[in-house]
Amino acid sequence: MKQFLKNISPFNNASEMPMIIYVIKMILAFLVCKFVGEIAAEGVVILIHFAVGKNPLEGEMFDPQTITLITYYGYIIVIGITLLYWKLFQKKAPSEMGITKRFSNYFIGAAAGVLLVVICVLAIMLTGAVKYHGIFKNINFAVILLMLGGFIIQGATEEILCRGVVLFSLKDKTPLPVAIGVSTLVFTVPHISSLSGGRTVFVLIGILDLVLISIIFSLLTIRFDSIWAACGLHSIWNFILFSIFGLNLSGKDDTAAAVLAACAVLIFILNTHDHQKNDNA
Repeated sequence: MKQFLKNISPFNNASEMPMIIYVIKMILAFLVCKFVGEIAAEGVVILIHFAVGKNPLEGEMFDPQTITLITYYGYIIVIGITLLYWKLFQKKAPSEMGITKRFSNYFIGAAAGVLLVVICVLAIMLTGAVKYHGIFKNINFAVILLMLGGFIIQGATEEILCRGVVLFSLKDKTPLPVAIGVSTLVFTVPHISSLSGGRTVFVLIGILDLVLISIIFSLLTIRFDSIWAACGLHSIWNFILFSIFGLNLSGKDDTAAAVLAACAVLIFILNTHDHQKNDNA
């Protein structure tokens, strides 16, 4: 039992152990980085409230839009803690979690994200599931730019955790389907809570969407041997849906943090094509 606990501890860099134990170890590493980072980020958010004279313990909070921005930019803390963990406990370089010098891959992923989200939304519009309500009259461009930065950070955080910590650790130690499956598991499960309360069929479709998009992020990561393309696709997909198409906005705000007003029930229809793997950094 002592050896088992030592093996699964995420606070050492041992890797010579049975596959299932190593998988458990890296899931625990993911959880440590995620929850320690989020707790630290939450503490910073609370301190910011107090610093500006608000007492969140008494319900004095920023407006939802400001909270969203603070939350997204707060993911920088999660990234910092994850990188620190990777260096101190895994004793590996950032390149060994996919943070390579080939940052140009980010723009390939971003371009793919623009193309795919436009194709998907236009295709769904043909079914009547997306209804176009026009362009907002009072567009808050400053907030849109801030949201772009927030989505860049948020997307990168999830990719560093799921593809960097988990996929990169497992892909050379386990069969590739196992590595992709575990990466998909740790990506999907934390998102399920956002689907609760809906009809069962939509919850199931949402879970399927999460699984499919996670597999695509993993395939991009493996194809380019870095996380940058997945980061670009992840962040730009979210940004365009939120801040360009406004698919989660009511269209009734006085000033809008999106360009187009629409409502939709979305099913991810995702595709990607092969790229020749770039040279190692």
